[in-house]
Amino acid sequence: MQPIAHGIDLVEVIRIGSMIESHGETFLKRCFTTDEREYAGDRRRRDEHLAARFAAKEAVLKALGTGLTNGIHWTDIEVRRAPDGAPSLALNGRAADVARGQGIDEWLISLSHTDSHAIASVIALGRIGDATVAEH
Repeated sequence: MQPIAHGIDLVEVIRIGSMIESHGETFLKRCFTTDEREYAGDRRRRDEHLAARFAAKEAVLKALGTGLTNGIHWTDIEVRRAPDGAPSLALNGRAADVARGQGIDEWLISLSHTDSHAIASVIALGRIGDATVAEH
């Protein structure tokens, strides 16, 4: 497999905290899957963990070249956590359809956060020429 696309995003943790404070569960359910919300839950640094996941979703949208268009929703992109702590990505719904159409089979992801910022970098992997539909 070869790299097909790359996306990166930086998020201010306070921005996510403000959205949670202003919009509560409405924001959380709109942007994060049940598993993502449960993972962050009552963690001491909850906002940092959610900001990193939000940055990952933005990075995926950049790699796909779509933004939140064509019926893609925030919850179509899920950041999962392996038992060893390594993050991974799962795409569902329209985001998965777009990725398949671009020949994307796999994602690499890296997350990092401090008390003020969270960053995510994603690399879409696939076979060049496997794309069935141009989505850009």
